[in-house]
Amino acid sequence: MATTASTGWFNRFLATVEWLGNLLPHPVTLFAMFAMGIVFLSGILGYFDVSVADPRPEGSAGRAADGMITVVSLMNAEGLQRIVTGLVTNFTGFAPLGTVLVAMLGVAVAEHSGMLSAAMRALVMNASKRMVTVTVVFAGIVSNTASELGYVVLIPLAAMIFHSLGRHPLAGLAAAFAGVSGGYSANLLLGTVDPLLSGITEAAAHLLDPDYVVGPEVNWYF
Repeated sequence: MATTASTGWFNRFLATVEWLGNLLPHPVTLFAMFAMGIVFLSGILGYFDVSVADPRPEGSAGRAADGMITVVSLMNAEGLQRIVTGLVTNFTGFAPLGTVLVAMLGVAVAEHSGMLSAAMRALVMNASKRMVTVTVVFAGIVSNTASELGYVVLIPLAAMIFHSLGRHPLAGLAAAFAGVSGGYSANLLLGTVDPLLSGITEAAAHLLDPDYVVGPEVNWYF
């Protein structure tokens, strides 16, 4: 009786989580909502002339003479002009853009040629029965070298391999999912996320030291 009550409570909890998740709008809609929120917030803070101290040292490029960063309202004609004229430079000035584009080109060639998929299949399918679980998790961890390849290839492959070995396929699916999701970005190799994170970190570090350099390999240390 207690088990039934516990199961019923857990099912209701999962149903509630699913219901709340379904209330979330599409990611594109969320992005648009956040963008509009920033516009409205800039208008409110700009109306009250909110400003903060600029952490960059004196003489740095872009630093105001009074050493303050003042909120610029986007809810007026000048703000709209700033948005429209800055669309291209905001995109091209994104710090990790160049590195990420080059990395994605290389990964795309390796993935669409079948090399990465074949390497992952060979790694998992050649594993011994005793080591198959460890190999599946390890393959999931290193799969983020090819971005989302692990979700597409490894998870269903692990379920089929476990089934062929007489094990429950859901166990293989769970092991692969744990490796891909839990080990995401914790890679032995550089992945597509590493140059993105290093570029953002370097742009933030330039606020204090314009000459500071952050390489994509820094994400190896975690």
